[in-house]
Amino acid sequence: MRISIPVSAFVAAIVGFGGTLAIIIAAASAVGATQLETASWVTAICLAMAVETAWLSWRTRMPVITAWSTPGAALIAASSGFTMGEAVGAFVVTGVLLVATALFKPLMRLIARIPASVASGMLAGIVVTFATGAAKTIPADPWLILPLIAAFFILRLVNPAVSVLAVLMGGGLAAFLTGRVGGLPAPELSTLAWIAPEFTPAAIAGLAIPLYLVTMASQNLSGLAVLRASGYDPAPAPLIGITGLFSVLSAPFGASTTNLSAISAAICTGPDVHPDPAERWKTGPFYAFAYLIFAIFGASLVAIFAVLPQSLIVLVAGLALLGSLANALTIALQDDKDRMAATVTFAVTASGLTLFGIGSAFWGLAGGLIVLFLDRFKKA
Repeated sequence: MRISIPVSAFVAAIVGFGGTLAIIIAAASAVGATQLETASWVTAICLAMAVETAWLSWRTRMPVITAWSTPGAALIAASSGFTMGEAVGAFVVTGVLLVATALFKPLMRLIARIPASVASGMLAGIVVTFATGAAKTIPADPWLILPLIAAFFILRLVNPAVSVLAVLMGGGLAAFLTGRVGGLPAPELSTLAWIAPEFTPAAIAGLAIPLYLVTMASQNLSGLAVLRASGYDPAPAPLIGITGLFSVLSAPFGASTTNLSAISAAICTGPDVHPDPAERWKTGPFYAFAYLIFAIFGASLVAIFAVLPQSLIVLVAGLALLGSLANALTIALQDDKDRMAATVTFAVTASGLTLFGIGSAFWGLAGGLIVLFLDRFKKA
């Protein structure tokens, strides 16, 4: 055991949690969740991640790190017209699809065949609204927002992983000291709230299926790639199946999908953690312990976010997704033969189009695949 093992695990947990919690809060707000339901959401998803990471890391003797789907949360936050019950139903369906992917190899191969350009176009269309939303916060409170933006771009030159977390903590402190926050809420322990799932065709097509595709394409496949780049050879099915199973079990308490992590995993899988790859799996239990702590105090954390200025929350969410947007746009436009299909996917998804009760992510993906089929049919 080296001190670098728990340190790496706790850094990964703090960065992953603090840097993207604002997106979970925005997602909960978009589907009309109450503060109690939002706290249950955060608590349940942290518990699921703690159990998944501890079990998978111990069982495989690899640093298998799980996370919530940040692009998935952005998709939920960008949606409209869904109730919390419908969102929970969509989370259950997404988890079932992940389990089915683990059980049926043809389904895994089918998902892998979706061109990265089109999948990335959909992801870029989802997160671009957050980036533009961050820019729109400037007129609302320029004396708070502009220094935070400057701090973010300066800090990311030194350590991109903690730049968003620093903006959140610095912005919260500045808001408190300048009287933008009336007072901090009293500490409280978390509780879980049962939310009955509602299964509607619109929520399944407009929320569950896009959430599943985003989770697979931008999270699970990337998480597997990080493990392989670090010298591990994981069997994909058990890892995806376990995260899918816990997504189903935690969904009735409000939790959205969990999946393999890429960014947090990169902090826990490299040689800086331990020179011996066989010892790095020990980051998993420490990471799980950190998320157990987050789960216990999830209600207090949600309450703190509730009293912070809305412009700060929107800014942090937008800054947290800038890296995802840049990466998605790069992949989407990289291959010139798929560029038009990716552009159509991006444009339709970013438009916020809702048709027959189904959201823009579904129509963006459908439009991009149709254009891609027509382009390849012409070449054939």
